[in-house]
Amino acid sequence: MNQPAELMPQFSTIEYIVQRGPPAPLIFLYVVDTCLEEEDLQALKESLQMSLSLLPPNALVGLITFGRMVQVHELSCEGIAKSYVFRGTKDLSSKQIQEMLGLTKPAASGQQGRPSAPQDATSSCRFLQPVHRVDMNLTDLLGELQRDPWPVPQGKRPLRSTGVALSVAVGLLEGTFPNTGARVMLFIGGPPTQGPGMVVGDELKTPIRSWHDIQKDNARHLKKATKYYEAMANRSAVNGHSIDIYACALDQTGLLEMKCLSNLTGGHIVMGDSFNTSLFKQTFQRVFSKDYNGDFRMAFGGVLEVKTSRELKVCGAIGPCVSLNSKGSCVSENEMGVGGTSQWKVCSLNPSTTLGIYFEVVNQHNAPVPQGGRGAIQFVSQYQHSNTQRRIRVTTIARNWADAQSQIQHIESSFDQEAAAVLMARLGVFRAESEEGPDVLRWLDRQLIRLCQKFGQFNKDDPTSFKLSESLSLYPQFMFHLRRSPFLQVFNNSPDESSYYRHHFVRQDLTQSLIMIQPILYSYSFHGPPEPVLLDSGSILPDRILLMDTFFQLVIYHGETIAQWRKAGYQEMAEYENFKQLLQAPLDDAQEILQTRFPMPRYIDTEHGGSQARFLLSKVNPSQTHNNLYAWGQETGAPILTDDVSLQVFMDHLKKLAVSSSA
Repeated sequence: MNQPAELMPQFSTIEYIVQRGPPAPLIFLYVVDTCLEEEDLQALKESLQMSLSLLPPNALVGLITFGRMVQVHELSCEGIAKSYVFRGTKDLSSKQIQEMLGLTKPAASGQQGRPSAPQDATSSCRFLQPVHRVDMNLTDLLGELQRDPWPVPQGKRPLRSTGVALSVAVGLLEGTFPNTGARVMLFIGGPPTQGPGMVVGDELKTPIRSWHDIQKDNARHLKKATKYYEAMANRSAVNGHSIDIYACALDQTGLLEMKCLSNLTGGHIVMGDSFNTSLFKQTFQRVFSKDYNGDFRMAFGGVLEVKTSRELKVCGAIGPCVSLNSKGSCVSENEMGVGGTSQWKVCSLNPSTTLGIYFEVVNQHNAPVPQGGRGAIQFVSQYQHSNTQRRIRVTTIARNWADAQSQIQHIESSFDQEAAAVLMARLGVFRAESEEGPDVLRWLDRQLIRLCQKFGQFNKDDPTSFKLSESLSLYPQFMFHLRRSPFLQVFNNSPDESSYYRHHFVRQDLTQSLIMIQPILYSYSFHGPPEPVLLDSGSILPDRILLMDTFFQLVIYHGETIAQWRKAGYQEMAEYENFKQLLQAPLDDAQEILQTRFPMPRYIDTEHGGSQARFLLSKVNPSQTHNNLYAWGQETGAPILTDDVSLQVFMDHLKKLAVSSSA
């Protein structure tokens, strides 16, 4: 039977390669901060030179450097370094930038003033040139980059014109390659301190804003800077250009204000202490990693459209996307995330980019849902592949309808608690961006109680009788860990760190998102092979080594006895070969995770009583604390010094509220 693949049920996703139209080149525009320490700048220059060798020869590259002034480097001139300099304090419109860079032909020269058409932009744009033509020139130019020459007086921050540099980058791409996939890669070593988009003044005695300042409304540049970067992010997104931010500094760099640049355009945010660390160097190298066909694992200019059968409407999407305001019959009035549309633009994608899409079931009362019928959803994604082909990927799914009253057990058995936890978490993180933290936690708690009332089995007012079926039993535990996570709790994190964590959470796939909500804990001992253990203080034993993966950190924790043996150097003695192997096992497993993850996690090796043991102690469920340490003579595990409620107390309260007849 020669049926087309579309009609075969096992092919729910089909990808088409579209042959029409000229192939668009890949475009990379480096925007580099030169107000760095000497060794940081040197390391960054080497990383940039390395990245040139990874680019395909026909990719276009450009370079903008900035400190107090902004310089756009001309790449086509031989033997002479030429650049256009912009003042770092003046906000320029896209049109002014294009005129100053000579991208629009002036009317006086006989021709009518018209922008140069994108097809001759390749030959005429002096600022974006194919790698094979300028490789040597650009490598030399990067090698000769100097620190920003303006002297920085004692007690002052260097003047950094990040806002204008980005504005010039976005204006340059708007004028030369509108509606084409391109990446602006911004490298910063500190906060913007002058001109539009400044986040903090140049006086070192005024620290950069903290959560405390924001709550007290003391962050004077916050609203203005955020508004400036949001406008720029939207301009960039309209043209399909994505913006990456690589921020390496010991203090905050203004990610809170700038996060929208990457969040709306699908760009990466990478955060580190210094450009001279393997954490940054390897993460940056992974941006250019290739698949088995030798193509980059990145795609550009994506458009996702959702179509539904008439009983379903789409409420919105949460992820690295912007709305295309495409109204239609399948768009719900009830918005969740980026709503009011059935189409979204995703300027940059990689194989793990994941959007959360929210639906509602409609018209149940006047036209009941057909029994035995199926609801259908179709996702149509168009994008530019990194080998410059246009592709269209279509996924079609159909699901049986079930009646919410009479067939509740069908709904229960097909409930995917892991996906539900991640989708609820994304909604919570989305709300946390605009609402107060405690309000978001209360909303999450209300949703959890409602779920338990609907699906739990219990006798009224009897908490001990409460039971959840297997397909829902882990869900409350995910919510418990989500409430304590850095995505919703800002305590102990700077505004920049919170923005960074949230940025990654709303774009990762299900498995990685679950690791972020509830980290994985493995235990290594002499008693048998490594095994996953509960994320609980009871798992912290003196004769174990623990490996915890939180996605952002990999923590290896040596129990008290193991740490003492290691200090005594037993692993060096021939007769303790098995101890040496035990110490090595978690290192090998950690190495495996370090090899593949993007961004590369921070690697922490600590032991009982070590200062960095806090990374582990803050994540585990505090089932033993200093308050209940001596109850029931329990000896196992390590007590945690905290007043946080434990999972057991949380579950007791949840059961009480779920079975309460007054609720």
